[in-house]
Amino acid sequence: MKKKLFVLVFLLLAGTVYFVFYYQKDTKIFSPKEADAIILIDTKKLTREYVYSLVGHPSLWFDSKGKNKISFRKSGVKIPDFLQVFHLKNTKVSNWYSVFELEDRKTFLSFLKQQKFTDLGNQMFRKDQVFIKILGKNLIVGSSCDDFDRVNVQLSNNSQVNLFDADLLVTNGSGSIILNTKKGSHNLSVELKHDEIEIRNQSDSYDPSPAISKLLKTDSFLETELDAENIKSFSSIFDETFADSSSINQMKASVHLEEVNDTIITYSYDDNFNEVEKKTFQKIIQPSYIIDFQSLNPEKTELCFQNKKWINGQKQFTAIPFQPNLITQQSKGFEIKSTRKPIQQSFNLNENYIFVKNNPLLLSFLKTLSSKEKKMISDIDYIFYGNRNQDYYLKVQFKKDDLPLILRW
Repeated sequence: MKKKLFVLVFLLLAGTVYFVFYYQKDTKIFSPKEADAIILIDTKKLTREYVYSLVGHPSLWFDSKGKNKISFRKSGVKIPDFLQVFHLKNTKVSNWYSVFELEDRKTFLSFLKQQKFTDLGNQMFRKDQVFIKILGKNLIVGSSCDDFDRVNVQLSNNSQVNLFDADLLVTNGSGSIILNTKKGSHNLSVELKHDEIEIRNQSDSYDPSPAISKLLKTDSFLETELDAENIKSFSSIFDETFADSSSINQMKASVHLEEVNDTIITYSYDDNFNEVEKKTFQKIIQPSYIIDFQSLNPEKTELCFQNKKWINGQKQFTAIPFQPNLITQQSKGFEIKSTRKPIQQSFNLNENYIFVKNNPLLLSFLKTLSSKEKKMISDIDYIFYGNRNQDYYLKVQFKKDDLPLILRW
């Protein structure tokens, strides 16, 4: 009898574990046809990773800080098996959206109140850079409210959505990123590790570690080398015509950050109405940089800069707000160099990459962020993007910590 009871308990436990952590019923995803980038997150897999990580850190088991708080999982919102976050074509690069099914409106409103969201009226709520709009049995969450109506129209019309099977796209890691470009669709896997996030093609033919190792030895805040194809991809975010109209086919840049004294001069009058000059000083963060543009047609490039009024009478490149600088024409392109404290270009890797190394001075630029957001940014060690042929790679390396990323915040 005891043996049968033990088997029954074991089967019930195994069945519960399977349905909670593994069973996926809803793998079909409706996504707007106008979405040019889609992030898919396997919530069941992410939950398993969270539980496994929590098991190894018993000190967090009895954390009572959020004892009386409503968690998002219990907020009256249905958590899908695959969470979708998307970006629409021709919108700001920072505008991202997700849509959820609302199961309990009353509980969700209590959750928003507890999280100190501000009621903007018309069923819209905001906290910091998170916007939420309730639309009947659904709600849209976004980093902006600019495109809420457009998102609603897209998802309400079957002719304006694409249907795909998320289970076939998220094969490695905890998620996937689908990039829809004019040249086709790219599927990148997202893997969450102990202290890093890695995004890459399914192929392992591209190894970025030699380039990263060299770049870590520099003192730069930013290092980059990009060819014509990558310049076109990144510039199209802001101006689709720039790459073609400028004829720029290669770029290399180095940027350093430092804190300097800035002099502020104000004027007042004494009792005899004589003008009195007053000097005050403040600490500001100033970048020193050097940028080289190689061009297929330097004359066309210069004309493009002049048409955009990026070059003034003092030969300063005004598209870069940090001045003074000087733009000079070279044999095959242009060099833009800050003149306050000139620096030299670092070594050439002959790769396509963008490398950003965290700097404590960076947070002084980000005064509008919340303390939690600042903490997340300060925990980043470096960010590396690399591309070779059809292989794409992005790595966000965080500082070493006993806790894995999934438990840190």
